[in-house]
Amino acid sequence: MLPHLSEARRLGFLGPGPVEAHVVHALGFGATGEAPATLVDLGSGGGVPGLVLLALWSSSAGVLLDSSERRTAFLRSAVRALGWQDRVEVLCARAEEAGRDPVRRGKAGLVVSRGFGPPAVAAECAAPLLVVGGRLVVSEPPEDAPRWPAEPLAGLGLRAEGAVLAHGSRFQVLRQVAPCPDAYPRRVGLPAKRPLW
Repeated sequence: MLPHLSEARRLGFLGPGPVEAHVVHALGFGATGEAPATLVDLGSGGGVPGLVLLALWSSSAGVLLDSSERRTAFLRSAVRALGWQDRVEVLCARAEEAGRDPVRRGKAGLVVSRGFGPPAVAAECAAPLLVVGGRLVVSEPPEDAPRWPAEPLAGLGLRAEGAVLAHGSRFQVLRQVAPCPDAYPRRVGLPAKRPLW
């Protein structure tokens, strides 16, 4: 898997720092709970954390979701090279579109978000994809600041369970405690343009 992530770095799909540091950070997502039956990586980009988690959890199925044709072409190539076509789907779509798709809505046991967007955007795009009881895990900044207000989260069927420190990074864990209302996600672009909080 490291050669694929190195290629992602060469193509500009991974941020600064050594590839190994990205892997360690991605493993932090895995330390927040058990392996899900299905996970969705929002804005998968160069495949972090999605590819790392799917290597960690060989029994999990996954969806690597990104709106860029270039990034999803790279991800499809990586999935083929790893021999994971039977359990990993690469989807080129906006998260708002995926959350409205009845094939995907309410099916994921875990949604991960690493740099996908601000808390309100990540929550609104993830909640429709989660099964009741499923988790949203978001990479957080180092400082402990209140970013997850209970009332708007409840409107999406989510409840914040608190921050977890793992592999030197902070992650916010949220639980889907009720079905996400049909009103969400709103149309493409609206969660970012008019965030819920």
